[in-house]
Amino acid sequence: MAKRPDDGTITVATNRAVRHEFMIEDTYEAGMMLRGSEVKALRESKAQIGEAFAILRNGEMFLHNLHIAQYSHAARHNGHEPLRIRKLLLNRRELERIGMKMQQERLSILPMRIYFKDGKAKVEIGLGKAKRKVDKRQDLAKKEAGREAERALGRQRKQME
Repeated sequence: MAKRPDDGTITVATNRAVRHEFMIEDTYEAGMMLRGSEVKALRESKAQIGEAFAILRNGEMFLHNLHIAQYSHAARHNGHEPLRIRKLLLNRRELERIGMKMQQERLSILPMRIYFKDGKAKVEIGLGKAKRKVDKRQDLAKKEAGREAERALGRQRKQME
């Protein structure tokens, strides 16, 4: 089932690998144009966004490779295609800002999570650059150094007691 944090949103799917593989510079919240059976399937957490990506074309943004499984109770003629291209809904200023950044900095548009907010399906997209191996190693080294510092503080607290 979907996760429900304190802010009233219901998270359906997350792509945690995005933050490991890319340096995310900016995030946006976008609506999605979905069919009824897709919304119901999302409510059952039947989505996979691991390989999804977004493309900006002719002033509109489209989400590719988002897999939303068939809704279990949908009839054949009321169903949907699991990997169809879905339009993302952003306002014009946001689309222009994203287009400018992509031209200047050669960024990728990646979906980070899908969630329901006030009953509407939303996708959080991030603009990011791919990390190199060196960057990934530095991130791992920072994380390990932080863990080691926490361990050392924990040992000191135990000795003081």
